[in-house]
Amino acid sequence: MNWLNKGVAFTLISSFALLTACGSNMGANSQEGSNTAANSATNAAPEQTAAAEPVKIEFWYGLGGNLGDNMKKIIDKFNASQSEVIVQGIVQADYSETEQKLQAAIAADKVPAAVLSSNNDWARKGYYAELDGLMAAATDLNADDFVPTFIEQGQVDGKQYFLPMYGTTQVMYYRKDALEKHGLKAENLTTWEALADAAAKMTVKENGKTTFYGWEPMWGRDNMMDAVFSKGGSVLSEDGKTVLIDSPEWVETWELFRKWIHEDQIMRIHSGGQGWEYWYKTIDDVMKGNAAGYTGSSGDQGDLDFTQLAAMEQPGWEGVVDGKGKPVANGIMAGIPAKASKEQQEAAFKWLTYFSNTENTAFWSMNTGYIAVRQSALDDPEFKAYSEANPQSRIPLMQASHASKPFIDPTGGKITDALTIAADKVQIGNKPAAEALKEAKEVAQKALDAVTK
Repeated sequence: MNWLNKGVAFTLISSFALLTACGSNMGANSQEGSNTAANSATNAAPEQTAAAEPVKIEFWYGLGGNLGDNMKKIIDKFNASQSEVIVQGIVQADYSETEQKLQAAIAADKVPAAVLSSNNDWARKGYYAELDGLMAAATDLNADDFVPTFIEQGQVDGKQYFLPMYGTTQVMYYRKDALEKHGLKAENLTTWEALADAAAKMTVKENGKTTFYGWEPMWGRDNMMDAVFSKGGSVLSEDGKTVLIDSPEWVETWELFRKWIHEDQIMRIHSGGQGWEYWYKTIDDVMKGNAAGYTGSSGDQGDLDFTQLAAMEQPGWEGVVDGKGKPVANGIMAGIPAKASKEQQEAAFKWLTYFSNTENTAFWSMNTGYIAVRQSALDDPEFKAYSEANPQSRIPLMQASHASKPFIDPTGGKITDALTIAADKVQIGNKPAAEALKEAKEVAQKALDAVTK
């Protein structure tokens, strides 16, 4: 399972209202104000002309539950804050439906002005508007304040097509009592080696069977890929033509996870089940006192009891430059369809930049658990007060400041599919990492050659 989907779906899985709405290019070139009868005369004085009505735009988003409620709050706040633009939020069932409906709207020339969705291939095909001109013209936009890894994810071929709305990354959640019992401090667990040593100390075994685990990584490729990136590994070579998943960074990292899970039995994973069942089981182990900690989404925070738990950043590796972990931080992006009129595009940009300003991105983070996209959110008075009372809320944003970009699969998913299979072989099948990754490399390289040669 892709952890980005988890980061969103964990909060939304029981909450999405299956609301649909046909998009319409409402207000395209809309200047709906009309002159009064007195001003209809040819020589009417300019000051008598009625003010133009606000530009009305549609904003499509696939959010429900708590996320949907908070989105509506910000939309209402924006509409009340000024008189130039009115945003009408159109709720879709999820991200996939949003993209499907947008595709149909583009074909029908009836697009919304803004959409909570992004697609690099569509940007290259001209379906999305370039934002560089709008950003350059904005007098109140400090683009340098965006968290670098998020704003860069909105760039395609050197041009800005999408703006980050919020982000997600996987952090470490641990039981405070488990660490205290063994005299361990989270600030000392800054490397995977140190975490493994701590996990070994906290693990409890009875009659050769582990009854309390020192740590629980999440099932799937993503946790282990985060650890590889933190060690300096890459999926592809710089020229994008060679798959590197059998390099020492990959083999050594994945082999350690195999060893910790199967040989040392100081860590374990829950796998399979229906939907996100494995994720809930992992969290339950920690909440019920069967494990010391787990690696999970920043979006989990709204569902955790922080009287018992605390959070820390993912660790790095001994001997690696700067020592910090570099797990992926993924931005949830919004774009403006290219077929929207200039007036609609300008209105949409005004709305999107409002949503992502310091105050609102801080509000979103406090109320959803997802990451603020502005570095200045850390200095927002309300966020500062909130984070002092809830220190775990700062961890995802701090980690995002030195995070890796998500891997964009040029084969349309064949490389990531190969990695998913390899991860199962290591995590579930106890297969040596070198063998599993070699097999995945052969499949992935063949798929890459098909699109690069």
